[in-house]
Amino acid sequence: MITCERCQTENIEGSQYCDECGAILRAEPSGQRTPTTGPTDAADTPGNTNFVEPRAARRRDSAEAKATAVRHPTEVRAPAARTSVSGKVSAPELAADVAPALAHSGSQSVPHARLVIHRGRSVGKEFLLSEDESHIGRWDADGGIFPDVDLDSDDAEAKVSRRHARITRRGEQYFIEDLGSTNGTFLNRGRRLLPGDRQQLRDGDEVIVGKTFLRFHVVKK
Repeated sequence: MITCERCQTENIEGSQYCDECGAILRAEPSGQRTPTTGPTDAADTPGNTNFVEPRAARRRDSAEAKATAVRHPTEVRAPAARTSVSGKVSAPELAADVAPALAHSGSQSVPHARLVIHRGRSVGKEFLLSEDESHIGRWDADGGIFPDVDLDSDDAEAKVSRRHARITRRGEQYFIEDLGSTNGTFLNRGRRLLPGDRQQLRDGDEVIVGKTFLRFHVVKK
């Protein structure tokens, strides 16, 4: 066995470094033990390139590193927008950054039709239709009802239902249907539309919902 001069640990014969502290071992005659005098060679110091870190120290450092990783996990950051040589942001990054803002900007498509009140105290008031489906009714925040054509302030007698009627665009054609309203939907003062009975709507047609008279117009391109 070879005894380490630094820590007095017994090491297997032929070992070059101490298994406990990493110091260089010196072969000694059988039965003779070299007294401990501490590190006597530059090779025993961490500054030397031949220095071998003790296994115990390596285990301790590893344990501390794991504990630190648990306490302070690596922060994941979103990649910064990449720029080209000209300084302009590339299209994918621009789309990713701008899309959420556009979704909440309140911007709408170009109106393709409109409804105009032509009788009563709100004569001339118009509602632009810019979606393929537009709902007519009265605003109700508690019920989560926000119609495209909100007649809440124009229907003093509350004859218009919260969800009253719907206008649908299919290509160049328009249709109107009642959604089960209380006081009905009428087209050109004809018979009351049955709920779900979709009727074709043309430019200039009159639509009556409850007691509100509307005129439908297609926006000319």
